[in-house]
Amino acid sequence: MSRPQCRIRPLALVATLTLALTATLLPATSGIPETPATGNPLTLTAAAPGGELWNADLSVVDRDDVNVRRTAAGLRLRDTRPAGRSPHSAVAEGMLLSVPRTLARPATRVRAQVTADVPAGATVEAQVRAWRASGWTEWRAATSGAVFDRPVSRVQSRVVLTAPAGGTTATVRGVQLTADATAAVSAATPGLTYRVYATRIGLVGELTANGRTVQPRDHFAALPSRRGLSPLNTGDYTVRVCTTTGSRCEYAPVWDVGPWNTRDDYWNPSAVRENWKNLPQGRPEAQAAYQSGYNGGRDQFGRTVLNPAGIDLADGTFWDGLKLTTNAWVDVAYLWTGGGPRGVVGDGPLNIRTGASTSYPIRGLAARFANVPLQCYVTGQSVAGPYRTTTRWNRLATGQYVSHAYISSVYGGSVPVC
Repeated sequence: MSRPQCRIRPLALVATLTLALTATLLPATSGIPETPATGNPLTLTAAAPGGELWNADLSVVDRDDVNVRRTAAGLRLRDTRPAGRSPHSAVAEGMLLSVPRTLARPATRVRAQVTADVPAGATVEAQVRAWRASGWTEWRAATSGAVFDRPVSRVQSRVVLTAPAGGTTATVRGVQLTADATAAVSAATPGLTYRVYATRIGLVGELTANGRTVQPRDHFAALPSRRGLSPLNTGDYTVRVCTTTGSRCEYAPVWDVGPWNTRDDYWNPSAVRENWKNLPQGRPEAQAAYQSGYNGGRDQFGRTVLNPAGIDLADGTFWDGLKLTTNAWVDVAYLWTGGGPRGVVGDGPLNIRTGASTSYPIRGLAARFANVPLQCYVTGQSVAGPYRTTTRWNRLATGQYVSHAYISSVYGGSVPVC
């Protein structure tokens, strides 16, 4: 499946822009937002009544970062050739992830001011997320204000750069962030689950959007929005994907962007959804384009949509987790939209069983790093795992149990007894 990484088309003219990015939190409803006019400096200034200020550290590029490098002039793409994951890709992408910051006092809004030289056709975007008891929020553009539904004390930022294939990269000289308090907005509905069409990723040996090299029979998923993209080797954004009969499920981290679109967080309501706001919540744009001719039957890049896919599954998730043999409709739960305690799968893929013993049938898998919901626990068979020997078995959902011996950590609250 083709998963291009940018929406901006190459332009012939190159200009230098100084950006203080303060576009609104909710972007335009069209699939391809307008490109700023070139030739003159662009300065958009947000009201700044005060708040906690800090600068993102752009000097450290490590294994959490993808296709970026630090130069004397600033942060740039390391390679402006597309990563090779699709012959249709027309852009290169890079991403720098900053370390989380603990705020001096709780805030409900974080804004970013980016100083960069941006040639025509290239893009720079600063994004933030916040930690809550149930895990990280989705990534939001830190423009005129990424607003959280409740006060937060820990935030993280990242910078995403794109450039047309073989074109000139932007140079980011600085990112200043401001955290303050403002009116909160309503949270998305927790525990969202939708039926969408799944395709198989394949692409062994290629790079995902978060920098992972795809392994044979790998276990992860791709969604068509960076808002739910987990950093490398984390399951901050995890999906539970089940066959429509419920006979097989896998809990898999989201490590790539696609299929078809890259700004289609279709699981969110219209007030939050980045694009395609007139579609029903839970309806991927590619599905609407394929089934109903929405957007002229094309994706955000203008390509004719050839299937209704709303999720891509790595080969191991597709073949071993769900036992699929061809593309199929599946039921997907977007677990970060829920609440309650979560456990991190420290070793896997981990078998999911129908009861609290290895004598029970296997019902699916939980991939390594997946953040799984812990509904409650029971005492069952003693199991020795990489983290402990225990008789405790966690129930993830009705008829889904995993041994606690494979859970590396628990966050978000205490786990009740079933």
